[in-house]
Parts: sequence; structure tokens; C-alpha cells
Amino acid sequence: MEIPWWKKTLSYLTEVSIEKTSSPYNKHLEVSLKSGRLMLSTHNAIYSYSDKYDNFGDAFKRMKLDNIEEVLLLGFGLGSIPLILEKTEGKNLSYTGVEIDEEVIYLASKYVLPQLKSDISLFTSEAMAFLALDQSKYDLIAMDIFESDYIPHQFETESFLYSLNEHLTIGGVLMYNRLAYTDEDVKKSEEYFHNVFSKVFPNACYLTIKGNMMLFNRKDVLK
Repeated sequence: MEIPWWKKTLSYLTEVSIEKTSSPYNKHLEVSLKSGRLMLSTHNAIYSYSDKYDNFGDAFKRMKLDNIEEVLLLGFGLGSIPLILEKTEGKNLSYTGVEIDEEVIYLASKYVLPQLKSDISLFTSEAMAFLALDQSKYDLIAMDIFESDYIPHQFETESFLYSLNEHLTIGGVLMYNRLAYTDEDVKKSEEYFHNVFSKVFPNACYLTIKGNMMLFNRKDVLK
């Protein structure tokens, strides 16, 4: 959907609401324009912010991306990850997006997907159920599942991490996004990295990026 030019111009002065909706998974979903960019948010969290979704955007700038072709996105939002990789990094990749909220998929399909040339297949599914049935392997898996501002417990378990590992190609990369906005967030994310994530991925590392902590299964993915 093309946004009127005057709304884009106004968004550089103040955030402009484009569409509000709700779903069984999110009582409040809002698409808005901020500084000319589309943003998807709830009352407590930003789910997507075009090419300014810096937790992934800044991470991609520090990663080796040469051998990535097939990408699995767990938690699709408005599609910031394929938008960043295509528009900023110049990567035309093949994406499988998994999103439990049909309303989020509707908003992404309405506002963002028409802008992209990359091959994107979207599935409305709970992530663990999708992984149990999916036989594909991926060069990159981006784990970005949140319910408002927290990660549901089932996506923090070792069994879930092992399932992600099974869906990686040899040399594949896992990016696992966590909050690091408050001191308590940082403490919880560091404990998770050392006590859970590193047990499954002994060569793991992480980056702290603007209120988020990005966990990687491999140190050598960074430049």
C-alpha cells in the first residue's frame, strides 16, 4: 500500500498513526510512520521498524553474509529483516517466515511485502509446531519471537535450541534476539546466554546493540 506523501512528510515532525487493530495474540497493534519509516508496535514494544530495526540492522553490518541463501524467520513482524538485507545489504535471498498472528501477516502483506523483490513464503503457525513438521535446513535462522516485551518460556528451553540447530545447514548461523534495555534485562539475558544458550552452542557469542542482546551460535560469523 502506497503511503500518501503528506503523511511521510508529517512523520518527520511527529509520529503518524496509519492503522490500528487487534488480535487474539496482541490486544493492541499499530502501524505508524516515524521519520518516513513504517513501524509496528504494541503498547509495550516495537515489533518492526523498517531499516531502523537496529538490533538486526547493526548486527548484519558486523556479520559475514556471503554464504547465506535460505533464511528462516521466526517472528516476522512487518518484515524488517528481509527489508534490511535487501535494501541495505543488497541481498536477494529466499525467506520462510513463521508468524503466529494472522493480523501481523496481514499488515506485513499490506504495507511492506509489495516493496520487496526477495522470495518470501509466509506461514501462520506456532514456531515449535512449524519446526516439528518442517524438513528444510537454513543458512540463517533469526529467532525474534516476543509476546509484547518478553519471550515465551517454551522458546527459551534447551530443547527448542536443539530443534533450531537441527534446522541449520552445516556452517549455518542462528541469531537469537533478546532484550537488554534495563539492568534486569541485561542480567537475565547474560544468565540465559551462559546457562542455557552456551550449553547447546559451545562456540556462541553475543553482541549488545541498543537495548537488545543478539546471541549467535558461532563466533566466526562476525567480521
